[in-house]
Amino acid sequence: MILVTGASGLVGSHLIIQLTAQQKKVRALYFNTPPTQNISQENIEWFKADILDVVALEEAMQDVTQVYHCAAIVSFNPAKKNHIHHINIQGTANVVNACLQNNVQKLVYVSSVAALGRIREGIAIDETMNWTEETSNSEYGKSKFLAEMEVWRSIGEGLNAVIVNPVIILGAGDWHKGSTEIFKSAYEEFPWYTEGTTGFVDVQDVCKAMIALMNSNIVAERFILSAETVSYQYIFTKIAQAFHKKPPHKKVTPLIAALVWRWEAIKGKLTGIAPLLTKETAKTAQTKASFNNEKLLKYLPDFSYTPLTTSIKRICAELKEINQL
Repeated sequence: MILVTGASGLVGSHLIIQLTAQQKKVRALYFNTPPTQNISQENIEWFKADILDVVALEEAMQDVTQVYHCAAIVSFNPAKKNHIHHINIQGTANVVNACLQNNVQKLVYVSSVAALGRIREGIAIDETMNWTEETSNSEYGKSKFLAEMEVWRSIGEGLNAVIVNPVIILGAGDWHKGSTEIFKSAYEEFPWYTEGTTGFVDVQDVCKAMIALMNSNIVAERFILSAETVSYQYIFTKIAQAFHKKPPHKKVTPLIAALVWRWEAIKGKLTGIAPLLTKETAKTAQTKASFNNEKLLKYLPDFSYTPLTTSIKRICAELKEINQL
């Protein structure tokens, strides 16, 4: 039996699809509502639980040999700091403790490149780096770094585990939240772009890499998962073209970004609605970050990434079908 936490999320739901396609038996742990879109119910046992509930986790771990820990709060809203830390850090501590108590054979933990410190212009980010106050401006990045420390602790206590650090993940999911919002913005012809750069990777490649690492003898390592480093302008333009929409054409300067995030902060306090742009995301969008993806390719020589243009065409087609566009 394989346990997947965060089964209703982008990575978790796609991971379940790949595992069940391989005839694996999966116990899919979800918090609110189990996903049903494009997921066969064969070989899946849905399990409703909160990763902060240690009793429920203990029950979920029964007869489990492998665990994929995908559950997390991905947010750059400073107002959600406590919630982000509780789920990402304490939740991960609970998961690894349950793995140790139930003699789980191996854990694959989904971290983020945010845990490596993304604000490093002029130098490619690799797996030797860590979050610091100087190299990351987000509480999310800090929470993922501290969550990784819980995984490393469990490794020291005897758990076989591997960590993956994906960049921005592109995939078909709920386009009202998470990284899939990029596609919704492009479809609605969002006019603004930045010249900042970062890494992007197909969700299907993330899942393939995780399964390959799980089924390997590799332990006590972490791996950046990044297909290509490109600009936000490039990604939005390619998505808009795939949707046959007008690409972004207005450049966001640092001054404009600073004005917008301040206005969004004021509006958020007055309305209670989460800001579209925060101080953290405004700075990240202007940063020219790049990522070294060579380590994974060295450890998994048969693995290759899908070109971003190929991924974008497929995902846009899937989103058009999901949203009946």
